[in-house]
Amino acid sequence: MSAPDPALLDELLDFAKDVARGAGRIALDCLDSRAKVEFKGRRELVTPIDRKCEDYVVARIRQAYPEHGYFAEEGHVADGAWRWIVDPIDGTTNFSQRLPAFSVSLGLEHQGELVLGVVDAPYLQECFWARQGGGAHFQRASATPRRMKVSGKTDLKDAVLATGFAYVRNESPNTNLDNWAELCMACRGVRRVGSAAIDLAYVADGRFDAFWEMHLKPYDCAAGVVLIREAGGIVTDFWGGEDWLEGQSLIASNGFLHDAIRERLATPQPDGHVRIPG
Repeated sequence: MSAPDPALLDELLDFAKDVARGAGRIALDCLDSRAKVEFKGRRELVTPIDRKCEDYVVARIRQAYPEHGYFAEEGHVADGAWRWIVDPIDGTTNFSQRLPAFSVSLGLEHQGELVLGVVDAPYLQECFWARQGGGAHFQRASATPRRMKVSGKTDLKDAVLATGFAYVRNESPNTNLDNWAELCMACRGVRRVGSAAIDLAYVADGRFDAFWEMHLKPYDCAAGVVLIREAGGIVTDFWGGEDWLEGQSLIASNGFLHDAIRERLATPQPDGHVRIPG
């Protein structure tokens, strides 16, 4: 499989940034509307604004690149050699509570390989982006963009980590509470932001030194993984393998701390969500 032309990736990246920022403006404009909250599960929320943002993103893709496919959280799906992986609002619980940590996350695959990602956090006025071979970048509001790089910490006791807790934690033996307790005692601190896309972007920018979580879906992590890889970090599943996009276990780090974190994580138990090797 030949790599996509860098000039085409730059074009697609500019498009993705514009679309993500447009969807972010929609979300921000609706933040105080007190939109009706619906439940997709015991804790998993969706609002009409999630759907409005997704409709906007998919319409833009269809108009600009009608041959492209997409996989979006709220139900839009189409096949294509190029596939956009869309989370219209990552951190819907935060959004519904008018908390600032929510984002629009757009990843793009080419023939099954992730080639670019954009995470836009509109309330925070922070935009993160990367494309294959082009490095990872950050811009706050209208300031000059800068290149991102993962942190250089090598000792877990100095690290600040991030994680999250799944909506299905009452239905799963994998609550992540044991991992929180274990790593909280081993590092400087653990944070829980409530948007996996922002967590991953912050690892790419060296604000967090690593992030781990279970029960993530592709639209939660696709864009952020591109950011981390282009910023010099690494991503694996809990076993050190590559089944993180669909397998619902993920560790993202600066690389130096990866093994120390992985060794302290409890082995996930079969629960119908996390895929166990073998």
